[in-house]
This record gives sequence, C-alpha cells and structure tokens, in this order.
Amino acid sequence: MTTVRKGQFEGKIDRQEFHLRFQANYVQHEYDSVRDALAQVEEIAWKNYVDGRKPPATEKAGPGFADPDYDLSTEWKAAHDRLIEAERRQKDPATRSRVLLVCCAHRNDGTCPGEISKTFRLTEQLRETLESAGIEVDVLDLSRLVSDYDRHIHPCKACVSTAMPLCHWPCSCYPNYAERQTNDWMNEIYEKWVSAHGVILVTPVYWYEAPSGLKLMMDRLVCADGGNPDPTSTQGKDPEKAKALELQGWPYPKHLAGRVYGVFVHGDVAGIEGTRRALSDWLDWMGLIDAGAAARLDRYIGYFESYAESHEALDRDEAVQEEARNVARAVAKAVEALRAGTLPNYSAGLPQPRPK
Repeated sequence: MTTVRKGQFEGKIDRQEFHLRFQANYVQHEYDSVRDALAQVEEIAWKNYVDGRKPPATEKAGPGFADPDYDLSTEWKAAHDRLIEAERRQKDPATRSRVLLVCCAHRNDGTCPGEISKTFRLTEQLRETLESAGIEVDVLDLSRLVSDYDRHIHPCKACVSTAMPLCHWPCSCYPNYAERQTNDWMNEIYEKWVSAHGVILVTPVYWYEAPSGLKLMMDRLVCADGGNPDPTSTQGKDPEKAKALELQGWPYPKHLAGRVYGVFVHGDVAGIEGTRRALSDWLDWMGLIDAGAAARLDRYIGYFESYAESHEALDRDEAVQEEARNVARAVAKAVEALRAGTLPNYSAGLPQPRPK
C-alpha cells in the first residue's frame, strides 16, 4: 500500500481571523442596524467551520451503491440522479438532437466593461445556425460568473492526483458549507454536458491562454474522465481507501465519451493556435469526437487594431463570421451522423495500453 503523505495544511484559522473575514462581507453602513443579528450568524458560522460541517443534510445511499447505508449528501445524490436521467434522455433516439454552446468570454454589459463580447455575438450566430438545422441549443454563458450575484465555479481540489476513485462523478467536493464554498455552478453544468450530443466552445484568448472561467470548468470536468460514480466505495474522501481501490485496477470510465465537439478560438494579437490545440487535445482525451477540420477554427479579429474598435472589426470581417457558422454546420452534420450510427470513430474499442 502506498503512503498518504501529510504536512502541507497549516490548520484552521483562529477565531479573530475568522471574525475579520466574515465581517469583511458586511462593511457597508446599511448593515449597521443588524450588527447584533450578524454577530449571531457569525457565531453559528464559526461553529460550523470548527466542526467541519460540509453538507447540511444527508440521506442513505440506498440500492446500487457499494455501501447502501452510507450517508450521502442530499445535494450530491440529487445531482447524481439528474445525470443518470440526462444520460438516459441523451441516448433516447426519440429526443431532439442537442448541442451545448459555451460562450467563454468574461466580458458582458452587466459588469465593468459595459459592453457585450465579440464571443457572445459569435455564439449567437452559431446558435441561429444550429437552430435553423433543427437542433436544440443550450447556451452556457460563462460571463455570468462575473455578472451574477454569488455565482461560482470553485477550483478543483485535485482529488484525482491522490487517487482516481477519490474524484467522484459528479464532484462531491462542493458545496462545502463549513468553508463557505457554496453556490457552485458545476452540478448544473455537468447536466448540460451530459445532455448534449455535441459541444462547441467559443472562446477568446486572454494572455495567451483560455479565460479563467473556462479553465475552472475544464478542471472541474476532470471527474468526467475516470471519475468514481460511487462515493460510498471510498467512504467519502478516505484517501487510503481510494488508493487501494485504484491499485486493485480502476477502469477510468469516460463519462462524456462519444459526443461531438467543435472549437472556435479568436484573438487580436497572439495565442490562438496554441489555445485551439490545447482545447482540442483536452476534448480528444475525454473521448469526444471532433467534427472535422472546419469545426476546429482559430482566427484573429482586428489583428493589432484598437480594442475600442474591436466590434467594428468583427462587423467588417464577414468571412470570419461565415467560418464561425461553418463550425456550427460541421457539428450539426456530425451530430446527425452520430445519432444515425454512421459517424466514424476509429479509436472506439481499441485496447488502451496506458489507461488513465
């Protein structure tokens, strides 16, 4: 058995530091009239923090789990059940074809920039193209992370690096009420990915890389690639049990494999090709199937022109708008072939000498 290494965590903060961090959320004078009530809430929050109360409610896992008597978070169990139902609908040939469009830019006119993003405009063009092909479209606008009240994609805690079975599908790390790691968006996002027959990422380049919101989502989707759908098998987050389970032989199930994908990366100076390759490699690794060369697009819009006129640059570039629509058209055709059973997938069924 391998050793579980310890020694990095510095321990919980003390009561005074907790007080300072808690009250930092309520510095506005409008809260002055309820300071006594806030002090009571703070005392409860402190107790929950010290006790490490992660889920507010649990229920017995029930049939189908390794340990039916294990107390699972009711929120996790509900998310788990929704994913099973979403997978059933996705596999039902009677349902309409569905594509998830992910708008990955942070800019929108509801926050500091005061203007919509080019990415959003392009996403809308792709949506219209897909809908005209008879496809049901689900738009995931990641800019809501910066414009919605208290909406989060919390960081991945890298459970998989301790042992793959410790990474649960869907993620069980959140919400963690003791640490105030709440209002996590990922359960809804997992359901969108599972429900889709195809996925298209439309993203700008931020400092040579994918925007942070997209990267947060990518990291939290690691549980879709080899994750454990049964937290009772590891008794929650027991690293020793998880290590033993992986070393016995783990199948690394690819929960999103077989879906079609397209990627459109745009920028104004640098970084588009590397970002497009990285995103395509990531989706390939998870077992998704690219919809051909036209569906893997990178283009500059307003190359080295002013930021102030970037929307005008997009207005002028009718070619890039048509190329963007071709991403949607290619994915629409691939989804049709996928559901008809005629989409080539030459990797399917091949032995995996290095499963991970």
